[in-house]
Amino acid sequence: MVAMTSTPSVGFAEGELNLYSSRHYDTDERLYSDFTDATGIEINRIEGKADELITRMQAEGANSPADILLTVDTSRLERAKAAGVLQSIESASLEDRLPDYLQDSDNQWFGFSQRARIIFYDKADVQNPPKSYLELADPAYEGMVCHRSSTNVYSQTLMGAIIANHGEEAAQEWAAGFVNNFARDPQGGDTDQLRGLVSGECDISISNTYYFSRALRRDVDGLNAEALASIGWVFPAQDAEGAHMNLSGGGVAAHAPNKENAIKFLEYLASDQAQQYFSAGNDEYPAVPGVGLSSSVAALGIFKPDDLQASEIAANVPKAQAIFNAVGWE
Repeated sequence: MVAMTSTPSVGFAEGELNLYSSRHYDTDERLYSDFTDATGIEINRIEGKADELITRMQAEGANSPADILLTVDTSRLERAKAAGVLQSIESASLEDRLPDYLQDSDNQWFGFSQRARIIFYDKADVQNPPKSYLELADPAYEGMVCHRSSTNVYSQTLMGAIIANHGEEAAQEWAAGFVNNFARDPQGGDTDQLRGLVSGECDISISNTYYFSRALRRDVDGLNAEALASIGWVFPAQDAEGAHMNLSGGGVAAHAPNKENAIKFLEYLASDQAQQYFSAGNDEYPAVPGVGLSSSVAALGIFKPDDLQASEIAANVPKAQAIFNAVGWE
């Protein structure tokens, strides 16, 4: 059930909208069709990897048909801003409904859904799981931890948050200890980290919550009900900064030919209807306060999120990669 909050109007407008998206979720089809039903605005989509779409928009320049760039992770949104392919917009609705830390300071991009990056562990083998990200470097967990590669944006933004919260020196010390605790070379995606717990390759891993919640809601290879029952989880740093949050978001293209329709689309993504669907359809946390969670997301429990400014995290990504390189995190 969705809590009663004010919902912005996305009144009937007609026309079209050219959407460049790196979100690869089939469930987003409902977002697009509902927007068209409500407004009469037809959505034309170009899909691809975020960096490819940003490069394409740069190459197209003022002739780009793009109205919206929709992508995952703060670092990519900041990359798009730095590349000059987004523009500042005015929308009282977006500014009022979305938390400040999910808004670009120049209103060039906005976060519309979130995933918590948390610690998962094998309940049979780990009696005292780490309670914070920093504890993952404790020698007590030597040879027990699985994680993704250092070039993955989830790794980079988590390190960016650790730098912001604890400083570069502490971040490098943490990264060195974390590498010493690897059970295997960094590899695979977040679902593979969870499968590693089930296979016994590792006892502790980090994953975004929606990968686990998705397996609670529907069949995921290697993560059946018995496997999920063997996995415990910890929302890190609950007595400190809180759990690190990844976001999915978007902005209006710098040369949008349908700018008004583009703003309407972003405002629609912040509506109660769309926010609920981010949770029900893709197991994400809504960005708008007061919107209820789907059962698969709520099953993980209540927690304190880190409300660090998303743009501050992204600014630390180059430092993060330098630290990864220095400690040998592949």
